[in-house]
Amino acid sequence: MAEGFTIHDHAQALADFLARYPYALLLTGAGLSTASGIPDYRDRDGVRRGKLPIQGPEFRKSTDVQRRYWARSMVGWPLLANARPNAGHFAIAQLQVQGRLGPVLTQNVDGLHQQAGSRDVIELHGNIHTVVCLVCHSRFARADVQTQLLDANPQLAGALATPLPDGDARLEPEALEQFRLPCCAHCGGALAPDVVFFGDGIPPARSAQAQALMEAADALLVVGSSLIVYSGYRFCRMATETGKPIAALNLGRTRADHLINLKIEQSVERVLPLVPRLL
Repeated sequence: MAEGFTIHDHAQALADFLARYPYALLLTGAGLSTASGIPDYRDRDGVRRGKLPIQGPEFRKSTDVQRRYWARSMVGWPLLANARPNAGHFAIAQLQVQGRLGPVLTQNVDGLHQQAGSRDVIELHGNIHTVVCLVCHSRFARADVQTQLLDANPQLAGALATPLPDGDARLEPEALEQFRLPCCAHCGGALAPDVVFFGDGIPPARSAQAQALMEAADALLVVGSSLIVYSGYRFCRMATETGKPIAALNLGRTRADHLINLKIEQSVERVLPLVPRLL
C-alpha cells in the first residue's frame, strides 16, 4: 500500500479483504512472534542473519552436531519456554471465532497460536515443545528434557548467550567440550526436537493436509513471513495458479511480492489487532 496511509487505513484494507474472502487460509511466519521476544531469521530484505542453521542429515549422523545443537538449545530454551502470545496471535484467534478466517498454517514451531486459542492449526515445521527419540520414537516434553540437560551439565546452567530463533543460542566452542547429551528414558537412544530441520522435508501426510486446505480456501493471507523458504512460498504459487487472491502483512519484501494482490508493510502487532474491530 502507498506511503501516507495510517495504521487504521492498513487495518481497514485488510478487514475489507477478509470480508470479501471469509474462508481465507492463513500462513504465518517468524515475523508474527518477534513481538513475543523470539528473534526472527531474516532482515527486511529477506537476507538470513548469522550462520546457516544445523542441517537434519548432519544432526542424525553426528554426535558432535547433536552436542552443538543441545548445548545451544539448553541455554536458549528459557527464552522460548517463557514466550507468550502477543496481540497478533490473539487477533488471529479472535478472527477465527468471528468466522472471518479459516485454518492456520504456520512455519513457526513455538506453539503460540494454540496458546492464544487458535484452532485448526497445522504446524508445517513441527513443534519445539516436543522431543522424539531417533531410535524407538518415544516422545517427551521439551521441558522435561531441559531438566535432564541441566542435571547433566551444571557448568552451563545460567550461562549467558546471544539468543537465536527457535530457542537456539550462540555459544563459544569451548562450552561444548564437556557437554553431555540427553538420551531417551526408554531405550537410551539419541533425542531430537520434533521439528523439520533445514535440509529435511515436511512429512508427506502433513504436506498433503496443508495442500488440501489451500485448495478449499477462497484466498490466502500471509502474516509475518518473507516466504523465502519454499515450504511457505509454494502456497502462494498454488493460490495464484488457481486464481485465488493473496494478501500479505509483513515488514520488508517477500519472495512472492510479484504474486501478492494486497501488500501491507507494517508491524503485525500494530495492524492485526485492529482488524477484528473493523469487521
